[in-house]
Order: sequence, then C-alpha cells, then structure tokens
Amino acid sequence: MSELHTPHAGDDMAKDDDVVALLMRQHGDIRNLFDEVEAAKGEERRDAFRRLVRLLAVHETAEEEVVHPFARKGFPGGEQVVKERLAEEKAAKETLSALDETDTDDPKFMPQLLKLRKDVQAHARAEERYEFTHIRRSTDAANLAAMAKAIKAAEAMAPTRPHPGVESGAKNMALGPVAALMDRTKDAVRKAMGK
Repeated sequence: MSELHTPHAGDDMAKDDDVVALLMRQHGDIRNLFDEVEAAKGEERRDAFRRLVRLLAVHETAEEEVVHPFARKGFPGGEQVVKERLAEEKAAKETLSALDETDTDDPKFMPQLLKLRKDVQAHARAEERYEFTHIRRSTDAANLAAMAKAIKAAEAMAPTRPHPGVESGAKNMALGPVAALMDRTKDAVRKAMGK
C-alpha cells in the first residue's frame, strides 16, 4: 500500500488572505485525515492518527487565539456563540485525549474515533454557520487577511496535543512542552495582527 498523505491548508501555496476561506479549507483537511485514519491499518493508521491529533490541536488553538476573540466583540451574540463553541471543543478534546491513550489497533479505537468524528463535524458545522458567516459579514477584506495571517502565526507555535479542560489559547500554550511557547505564540499573533 502506498504511503497516504493528506494535504494541509497552505500546501497548495494559496495566498490565504481570507481567514474564513483558510479555516474552511482546514475543516476539509480534517475531514480528509479522518478518512485516512479510518482507511489505514497498523503503522499507517498510527501515523495518520498522530497527524490528525496535531491538526486538530493546531486548528483549535489558532481559533482560540484569533477567531474567538474577534467573535466575542465583532458581532451581536458573539459571546454566546463562542461559549457554545468552547463547550464543544472541550468535549472533543476529552474524547481525543482518551483516543490518544488507546492503541489504534485496539477494538475500542474505531468506535471512539467515529464518535470523535461526529462531534468534530458537528462543531465545524456550527462554527461555519454561527461564527464564520458572521465574521465575514462583520469585517472587511483587510481584517479577514490580517486574521488569516495571525492564524498561520498561531499554528506555527501551536501545541501538538490538546489539553482537555483548557479551552483558552493562553492556557493551552502554557501546557505545551516549552514554557516560552506561550509568550512566543502571543507575540507571533500580535505581530501578525499589527498590534
């Protein structure tokens, strides 16, 4: 069997000058990686799952650092929208952490993976409907581009594992493997946002 490789947002060298388009492509990448994990066996499944864990952690951290702060202030009802997304993220991180401790050959793995996939897809649909749509309606192209740049900066510093019960970017980064990661991430995001 040939080695599977799931493309990631940015692999196609697109400009990524719209945060919503970037995040939507990442949602597609996540769906593709779930497919890859489900289709693979043995070491290939373990490798695909490790990449899925990292992509989910990176994506959520980037949203926590950039998207949620904008949504809280950027449109009416944004605070409640973010609160609901954070609750979904917490549940998904708990399932993901349990899965991360389960061998991919364990009979319990696939049922847990399918539950995680269902939860992640429901979360992504809610983000797209309640957050992304409002973001695009609430700001201009320059701000969409600035947020896209900040998402990419946050991803460069994101942890490789999710931490359940920690749904703020700052707390998530503090639990990363290097304490300075938190400060570097904040600095990278602020620089990317021109702050």
